[in-house]
Amino acid sequence: MLLLALLAGQAWGQGAPLVFAVNEGVTYRVNPGATVERFRDLSEDLSKLLKRPVKIQPVTDYKELAAGLAEQRYDIAYVHPAHHSIRAMSKSGYRLVALTKGFTEYRDSFMVRSDSPLKTLADLKGHKIGAPDEDSITSVIMRATLRDALGAQPLETNYVKLQEAVPFMVEHGLVTAGVTASRAVVKDWQDKGGKVLATSKPVPIKHMISSAKVTDAQRAQLTAYFVGLEQSPEGKKRLEALNVQGFVEFDEAALVGIGKWLGL
Repeated sequence: MLLLALLAGQAWGQGAPLVFAVNEGVTYRVNPGATVERFRDLSEDLSKLLKRPVKIQPVTDYKELAAGLAEQRYDIAYVHPAHHSIRAMSKSGYRLVALTKGFTEYRDSFMVRSDSPLKTLADLKGHKIGAPDEDSITSVIMRATLRDALGAQPLETNYVKLQEAVPFMVEHGLVTAGVTASRAVVKDWQDKGGKVLATSKPVPIKHMISSAKVTDAQRAQLTAYFVGLEQSPEGKKRLEALNVQGFVEFDEAALVGIGKWLGL
């Protein structure tokens, strides 16, 4: 194991391809080939910046993502499910490069029907709740929020693959409340007369992180690159391809602290 680690480190130092993992969550239904194409110009920029070839590696499966981060198979990772990146920072030596603008205050909304008598999250005790994929950041936030409101006793939860399917369960009485962090889903629910019982604490998602194999100087270069993208026409093209507003710096210790609240 030690020999393999030494050889891997030597290969990386000699200019072996730098692996850039990309996971954009389950909701987006992104084609891996399309991801490689969207990140192509950005990867070429990073190759010049770090003087290493950069290989974009889409990782759609959360279990594969978690294993890859735990084993430091990825030199850089762009991770939507915040619990996986925070866990990698607290346990696997990864460091924060930047956060994604527009995703720094990701919140859960707890939806109930218009005729629901419930007033607070505490009133959900003994009821069923609907939520997206069990390993989604939305559901991780949900469980932490309900733990604060109800104590250690978890609610019976019906999990579905996508957030868009949650309102159906609430509307048809399959669950008493449903959880989503999609603004579009919440807006549609409220437009149809549904109510939001409560919202969670904010959690930043979509993290850019780097492994321990990336030096502090290189990580600083990466942060400057991503934060500076919106300052130039070419950079704005990169952001448009990624479909994000930009990137911002953030306190890594504060982010790891949020992970403790999430129970990571």
